[in-house]
Amino acid sequence: MLVVDGLNVSYGAVQVVHDVHLEVGAGEMVALLGANGAGKTTTLRALSGLADVARGSVLLEGKELLGVPTHRIVREGVAHLPQGRELFAELSVVDNLRLGHWSKRGDSAHFQAQVERVFTLFPKLRERAGQAAGTMSGGEQQMLAVARALMTEPRLLLVDEASMGLAPIVVDQLFDALERVNATGTSILVVEQFVAKALGHTSRAYVLAKGRIVVEGASAELLSSPELLGAYLGDGTAA
Repeated sequence: MLVVDGLNVSYGAVQVVHDVHLEVGAGEMVALLGANGAGKTTTLRALSGLADVARGSVLLEGKELLGVPTHRIVREGVAHLPQGRELFAELSVVDNLRLGHWSKRGDSAHFQAQVERVFTLFPKLRERAGQAAGTMSGGEQQMLAVARALMTEPRLLLVDEASMGLAPIVVDQLFDALERVNATGTSILVVEQFVAKALGHTSRAYVLAKGRIVVEGASAELLSSPELLGAYLGDGTAA
């Protein structure tokens, strides 16, 4: 589904992502882990066209995405759930979903079908359909952010720190929902700080440290990896 090769991203004179290579298979759920400042968010932003890439390749089912505008990347089947939700606080749940469906605007039948799909996935949103997004709880807002990202029926979902600021029980609900989305065939690349939670819900994982992939492997095996611990402690010795 996704093949990233030799990805390099800089902000001005500062390079923050160095020769990153990663892959996400069709129907696979993969974790991208690392301490704060490791380059995880920048990597996701580069994949969705939100960060300028110095060099590298990003192939979605063999099609190069580098240089493609973000709105066209969405149309190619990539949805990005950003860190911090970025909802329209004064708009209702349904209107936020409508904006998530913007790339397919005009197809009212598809909109209604997708609304029903996300309401089935997150029943609480059905109850809050007419409520302003900014008046909901943090957990409900995150559910809406996921639902909005799903409104284009993406083939690949990029998830950036969806659990941030949420209670553990809500984090469990969120990952269960992502698993159900993944079970429908949607590939998912998830950036996450809750390492055990991420590894418990994914098949494989990559670990970033100082902008470089320092370890990769099966999620179940990485839980006991000294390289994973080293990446989070920042010793930079993992290879």
